[in-house]
Amino acid sequence: MNVKIEYCAPCGYRKRADAAAAALKEHLGMDAELVPGKGGVFRVYADGKEIIARAKGHFPSPEEIVAAVAGYKANG
Repeated sequence: MNVKIEYCAPCGYRKRADAAAAALKEHLGMDAELVPGKGGVFRVYADGKEIIARAKGHFPSPEEIVAAVAGYKANG
């Protein structure tokens, strides 16, 4: 499975992306590609499909991201 985390570089979301990638590695043994973006973006993709994202100021926690990727993996 190919996992990408797109984050807003100008907004300083890299730390959040790093934390999410570390959690995916620790809990699922998966590497995530970090993709810098802009415009306030924070999205996680699995095999090109968006599975979780920042919405209305809420950032998904690393645990929520791991759960979303694990659910996609189980059902995808």
